[in-house]
Amino acid sequence: MTKTLFRIKHASSATIVALTGIVFSGCATQAPPVVQKEAPQPIAAQKAAQKAMVAQVPVVPALKRKIALGRITNETNYGRSLLRDKHDDPLGKQVTDLMSKALTESGAYLVFERPDITRIQAEGKLTDTKLNLIGVDVLLIGSLTEFGRKTQGETGFASATKKQVAFAKVDVRVVDVNTGHAFFATSGAGEASSETGSTFGFGSQAAYDGTLNDAAISQAVSEAIHRLSTEMSSRPWQTYILRIDAGQVFIGGGRSQGIKPGMLFSVQTQGDKVKSAQTGAEITLPGRVVAQIRVDSTFGDTELNEGSIASLVSGTLGNQRAEQLVVRFEGGKQ
Repeated sequence: MTKTLFRIKHASSATIVALTGIVFSGCATQAPPVVQKEAPQPIAAQKAAQKAMVAQVPVVPALKRKIALGRITNETNYGRSLLRDKHDDPLGKQVTDLMSKALTESGAYLVFERPDITRIQAEGKLTDTKLNLIGVDVLLIGSLTEFGRKTQGETGFASATKKQVAFAKVDVRVVDVNTGHAFFATSGAGEASSETGSTFGFGSQAAYDGTLNDAAISQAVSEAIHRLSTEMSSRPWQTYILRIDAGQVFIGGGRSQGIKPGMLFSVQTQGDKVKSAQTGAEITLPGRVVAQIRVDSTFGDTELNEGSIASLVSGTLGNQRAEQLVVRFEGGKQ
């Protein structure tokens, strides 16, 4: 009997020691602090990949296309209420501003304001300044089509984790302002998250993180603009003749658009436009090459007033009217 009691007491003591060890071991283990997580492809990796692509591609003029931002709206239920109408769209305005910033920073576009054009006109009236609007090549239209937040977590015997995730998707399309034809459409998605953890109540704590919304939308916009730029860069690079005077050919586009002395360009006639019986749209027939020119120098100090001076290498421009010609890059120097 005495041996039995001793065994019970000994077993109880061992159990208490074991449980105590577990408790202290649990208290000694603490989850790491909050770590801001980026999208599946970190920004640093995206920049490195872009630099590697640029290093592999030969340097060519980056003729900036004229683009205007049209309607960019929030088509999700996020941020909507009975007190807000379609004109009070803060999330749509945020996407518009981010798109304008991404287009400008890409260096491939001349970006013109359209959503706030009435404010620009009002400012012009105050100073009695006539607003000289410049036509654009394409109009960018889009919307925020998906946006949401979710919280994920796991709970164990003595630990718990909490993960906040924000997701956004932006859809855009490019419209030819001359025909109204939407010739390209794409989308971009972005995700941002943060995670916290605790053990026995000890560890990192985090409240609602509103910056995740901005990070997710920014990544979605960046992806959409990157795909847009890839499509636009595959289209023919061309500019126009400003004037032909005493053997000199003045063309639009200068130093900020990548044009340098020594570059060769072909001068072509603008093909005739015929109406297609199949689609009902106008089709421009291929023009013919009439001359080749070489850039001698550039002039101007802003993107809107820059130009280049070229001289004739071969062919002739004597019987040609400048407004009926286009200039295309040939990809080389002489």
